[in-house]
Amino acid sequence: SLFAGLDLPGRFLFAILTLMMLIANLVFIEEAVYIYRKIPSSKSSIIIWINAAAPVIGTTSCIGMWIPRSAMFTEFTAAVVTALTCTKNGEMPSLLSGGDGTALVGRARRFENCRCKISTGPCCCCCLCLPHVRITRRTLFGLKLGTFQFAFLRPVFMFLSIVLWTNGNYTLYNLSPKGAAIWINCFVGVLTIIALWPVGIMFQQVRTLLICKKIIPKFALYQFILILNHLQAAIINILAMQRIIPCAPPLSSSARGAYITQQLLIMEMFLITLISRVVYRRRYNDLEPLECTAEEAGDNKQTP
Repeated sequence: SLFAGLDLPGRFLFAILTLMMLIANLVFIEEAVYIYRKIPSSKSSIIIWINAAAPVIGTTSCIGMWIPRSAMFTEFTAAVVTALTCTKNGEMPSLLSGGDGTALVGRARRFENCRCKISTGPCCCCCLCLPHVRITRRTLFGLKLGTFQFAFLRPVFMFLSIVLWTNGNYTLYNLSPKGAAIWINCFVGVLTIIALWPVGIMFQQVRTLLICKKIIPKFALYQFILILNHLQAAIINILAMQRIIPCAPPLSSSARGAYITQQLLIMEMFLITLISRVVYRRRYNDLEPLECTAEEAGDNKQTP
């Protein structure tokens, strides 16, 4: 086996990374129990799903590190969880604003007659001439649809990849134009960008109001998960295909690139899991009308 062929430092690295993943899962389980007990069920399920992304991706990476042939199935599992997390993050601003999916329209009339800026990243950050759009129920439905398409289509593309892989028509690390992997990865990349756009629009609209709910670090953690799980892996795969990452028998360049990706993801998801515990470990009572930030600022001034 691969583990038997490793030297002592290699075995020590495998053991440390596996221990980190076990600790990350224990931290997530403890946090999920806390959220389930302390937060209403209407909100706890969304927060638990968002917190689950990092430990699940780290766990699938750990399985792929120990069992290289399981790479397609671990990728599929991580893809499903990431897609669901994207949808749940789209619901996070509404949840923090006070409850259901129409909170941004009707809840305490907080955003009634407001207009949201749609010239945000990653799609339209350079299109400053785009008009501001009035927030309505139809607008919210469109934003939700933008994230839902990713939750539905990405698992479909990953399932198609597994079907092609079993038939010998798909190689995970073959990024040549004649292979299926490059086209499927490009489609998934486009879906990811489209899904990030409505989440960015919602974030820009509520970040000032929800600063006391730590919306900025929550959004940053979500962005880090997507970037590390997709962009980082793509860059390392390209470097491996170009032989910039050299082979080291018995591992080829592609296999070494896969191991580097998995080991980096384990460490990164471990850190994100610990940070998420700090960011999300609080009560989520409904916000009072726009006084949230002001009251918190006043309290900070009174504190010696």
